[in-house]
Amino acid sequence: MTRWRSAAAVAAIALTAASCTGDGIGVEFGSPAPSPSTDAGAIDGGSPGLALDVVPVDTGKPTASAAMRAMCVGPEPTSTDDDGAPADTPPDVRAVESQVEQVRELDFLHRVAVQPVSAAEIAGKLEGVFDETYPEEFYDRRSVAWQTVGVIPRDTTIRDALLAFQTGQVIGFYNPVDGELVYRADGEFGAFERITLAHELTHAIDDQHFDLGRIDGIAAGCRDEALAAAIGAVEGSAQFFSVKVLFEFPPEDGDFSGLDGGGGLPDGVPPFVADLQLWPYTAGQAFVTDLEARGGVSEIDGALRDFPVTTEQVIHPERYPGDTPSRVDVPDLSSELGQGWGDLDVMQVGEAWLAAMLSLRLAPSAAEAAAAGWDGGIYRAFTDGEDALVVFDTAWDGDADAHAFAQAMREWLDAAGSIGSVASVADRHVTVAFATDAALLSRA
Repeated sequence: MTRWRSAAAVAAIALTAASCTGDGIGVEFGSPAPSPSTDAGAIDGGSPGLALDVVPVDTGKPTASAAMRAMCVGPEPTSTDDDGAPADTPPDVRAVESQVEQVRELDFLHRVAVQPVSAAEIAGKLEGVFDETYPEEFYDRRSVAWQTVGVIPRDTTIRDALLAFQTGQVIGFYNPVDGELVYRADGEFGAFERITLAHELTHAIDDQHFDLGRIDGIAAGCRDEALAAAIGAVEGSAQFFSVKVLFEFPPEDGDFSGLDGGGGLPDGVPPFVADLQLWPYTAGQAFVTDLEARGGVSEIDGALRDFPVTTEQVIHPERYPGDTPSRVDVPDLSSELGQGWGDLDVMQVGEAWLAAMLSLRLAPSAAEAAAAGWDGGIYRAFTDGEDALVVFDTAWDGDADAHAFAQAMREWLDAAGSIGSVASVADRHVTVAFATDAALLSRA
């Protein structure tokens, strides 16, 4: 992982063992442990509501983008190197470094600080920087917005889910802040350990040549869609080249065992959060594979120099780099909602986010098709400290795409009885609203 946020072993193993944790930047790119696909079923019934006490914010900003900037609390780049790397690089690590250089067609510019540790030590390092990576007040507000939409249960917060995912799934990470590479090595050095190490070493070599720390600036501005897209390119590169290492330098004994293990996701990680955390590895690998077929390694290098700016570009590589999104906005509705109302949260929502949301209650193929015409998206959430309203403005490539998304949203809302409605469909834009109270939704 690069603490932000599958390869195939032999013919068909989806290796989230060379994946990462999520959207915390200033931290590492990493690798979650292998796990079977999750059930992205609907959240249990009952209307979404507030599980946290939150205070409305008077941003005084007329546009959603301005309010987003005013409310943004970005992660702090933080070192995880609290114990120092060994003075000498182990021979097994040196061998994988050489293999990564060959498949990546780049040379390491300086020594990588490699730390073989136990699974418990990895969890400890991640816990140690968790608060800096995921600012509490910011994510508490976002949790209320997501609960109101219905993508996470009322008794779940985003931070709790991310902490459970990271400490239960991550088996390695690379931190661009201090150049530390950590991987789980509390047993034999087999194929599983090699592909994890190759994944993280790819992050390290990419960082040395293309400065992956640039993602910190994207994260600091709370530009969620651009952040997810950039992480997709970075994790896609690590996935692609770590698998290439495994195939071009297979184990001498031909033993690929251990690559398909894993016991599923830890308790407390909703399907929606899991999907978003694993998306950069699967979609990113497909994106990088397409780039390599288009123009070789130089095309991959280009995507690391100039990151994709939307998840749409990652999902549809033919739209990279030229297809940029349309302007979207949700105005300040605080005064219309009444005294005591103010901003709760603002977030860019891209094709990947909407597809993950729709797939909670619709068939995956239907969800992907409904999100495929995406051309821009943002939500703005409001609260009075007791109730919440979340309003989405989404833009679409054409009228047919807009109507297809609107119909999918109606089916999604009907599937679980959420308090929400498709408010309008006009000029390739679809407005959707969610609320904790039916009367509030009607008033909005």
